[in-house]
Amino acid sequence: MEQYLVIVESPAKAKTIEKYLGKKYKVKASMGHVRDLPKSQMGVDVKNDYDPKYITIRGKGPVLKELKTAAKKVDKVFLAADPDREGGEAIAWHLAHSLNIDLDSECRVVFNEITKEAVKDSFKHPRTINMDLVDAQQARRILDRLVGYNISPLLWQKVKKGLSAGRVQSVAVKMIIDRENEIKEFKPEEYWSIDSVFHKGKQTFDAAFYGVDGKKKALRSKEDVDQILATLKGNDFLVEKVNKKERNRNPSLAFTTSSLQQEAARKLNFRARKTMMVAQQLYEGIDLGRKEGGVTGLITYMRTDSTRISETAKNQAKEYVENKYGKEFTGINKKSKNSEGAQDAHEAIRPTNALRDPQSVKSILSRDQLKLYKLIWERFIASQMASAVMDTMTVHLTNQGIEFRATGSKIKFKGFMTVYIESTDDQQKQTDKWLPDLNEGEIVKTEKITPNQHFTQPPPRYTEARLVKTMEEKGIGRPSTYAPTLDTIQRRGYIALDNKRFVPTELGEIVIQLINEFFPEIIDVAFTAKMEEDLDAVEEGHTQWIKIIDQFYQGFDKRLEKAEKEMEKVEIRDEPAGIDCEKCGHEMVYKMGRYGKFLACSNFPECRNTKPILKEIGVKCPECKDGNIVERKTKKRRTFYGCDNYPKCEFISWDKPVGRDCPKCNKMLVEKKSKKNTQVQCSSCDYKEEEQG
Repeated sequence: MEQYLVIVESPAKAKTIEKYLGKKYKVKASMGHVRDLPKSQMGVDVKNDYDPKYITIRGKGPVLKELKTAAKKVDKVFLAADPDREGGEAIAWHLAHSLNIDLDSECRVVFNEITKEAVKDSFKHPRTINMDLVDAQQARRILDRLVGYNISPLLWQKVKKGLSAGRVQSVAVKMIIDRENEIKEFKPEEYWSIDSVFHKGKQTFDAAFYGVDGKKKALRSKEDVDQILATLKGNDFLVEKVNKKERNRNPSLAFTTSSLQQEAARKLNFRARKTMMVAQQLYEGIDLGRKEGGVTGLITYMRTDSTRISETAKNQAKEYVENKYGKEFTGINKKSKNSEGAQDAHEAIRPTNALRDPQSVKSILSRDQLKLYKLIWERFIASQMASAVMDTMTVHLTNQGIEFRATGSKIKFKGFMTVYIESTDDQQKQTDKWLPDLNEGEIVKTEKITPNQHFTQPPPRYTEARLVKTMEEKGIGRPSTYAPTLDTIQRRGYIALDNKRFVPTELGEIVIQLINEFFPEIIDVAFTAKMEEDLDAVEEGHTQWIKIIDQFYQGFDKRLEKAEKEMEKVEIRDEPAGIDCEKCGHEMVYKMGRYGKFLACSNFPECRNTKPILKEIGVKCPECKDGNIVERKTKKRRTFYGCDNYPKCEFISWDKPVGRDCPKCNKMLVEKKSKKNTQVQCSSCDYKEEEQG
């Protein structure tokens, strides 16, 4: 007879944990949630304190039966669902109900990492199920059900089948639409800059116009520029002031769920969903071989909004840094800084063993696993290292009261930058730019003064990283919801990706317009953020979940009645493409799918012919000389270029042909793109042209 049964969420974890705990423990997997609200109906009794009707999830009957049988054969059952804030606690609660476990018993076990030490230690400190967390999760689930199961049928009836509305997803779509409207309504404003090249001896350096008589001045027109240039006399400028400072640059804190998704998007080109999938694999465990302890979790739990680091992990990082780089590279009293509402019981996302560097597991991990582990490991190690020290220099140059300024900086001590530098959406090249040794009172000459006209730019469309960051800043959703939310609004056809940036579709705009007319609070950012705060109050035990639900539903129910009577039916007509279907002769039309527009036959469902929309680039095929080069997409949405005579002509290129031949070998010239520049070079030899900004 087994003495203890441990229930976790996944089979992969079950095998690992059973090995850690020994023969007295039998470990089984629930495969996630076992009970939920029914899919076929609301499942919430709004007339009886919003009482939820839970049923066994379809397909989970055999799993639950196996768990019940196993539970009868042991002295005690431990519920070890993931430490996923509210979600894992709710799974444990549902299991306790299904298996008749006393809710007052210390049956809940939580571990933040799947290592032998962490797992064994967690069983020394079991606790009761946290009902505040359960209530908060239940409130979120019921709120989502009240919104989704009431508004979605309206959208099916008034717009088209298959649509949905949600507390978080609708706000995300609204944010993307608002940004698109900002871009459309943006009116560029003219402004100018004046750049100059100075020299001292053989050294040259750049400076830019700052202002007049010590005050900053904006240049809004050519007249302003001409006035400045007319005031200058000769090429001599006085070095009026030289400021030299030493500045510290601190490392970024270890990853939270949100910052991991953002950085993986920028540095690895991972979508949020992929990041979480690969992180789950690293968390649940990788077989490191018998010498290294077999299957071991390589990172701590990946759904967290805390940046706290345990003392053990800090000491490991310190040991690694000191041995690898020297004592001066170790950090001093590094403290985490949690966002408001963060659950400090969790840690940041970090390697379970800081001494296990990416090189040591390179042969064991898949390509994607290694990329993500390396990112997490480097960020964590860097977060525990010394600040970088930068020497900065600002020089004030004057001529007739006209002031130019030159700035330069160089790294004096690399510190954490030896290991890792955080990226941004608008990544700049990390280069030193130092100025000549200049002294106050000396004269330098300008070689060239160049006025430049500019126009203000509209705000950029959201990348996935920028949208996740903005949602987090505004308090919309929770770390675990970002990836599924973005996935859902794309599958529904509300938004599409254009050059890795989100654009709203016509369908998305129609749906949000209807929701805004009848349910404005659903897409109000401030309202949604306040609702998250109220749910956090439930989680912390400060308020009752029924009260929060009732406050929302009383007004929502009245608007629902009004919408059912007054919402008009919207007909979405497909836009004609101007060509006929080659299979049946009917007109082809533009349709909107998950990845944007495509061509489909108007005779659907009788004819299911679909075609991608091919974008010509104005270049003839270099292979067949007859076809045109068009832009295409792989199944993973990677852009490549091919001949429109395919399959007769099978020419393809990952790089964009420019329509010219190489002057050196007469082969095709192509554009090679980096994050900041585009360079034309030969597809065959080493010929290159100057980079374009």
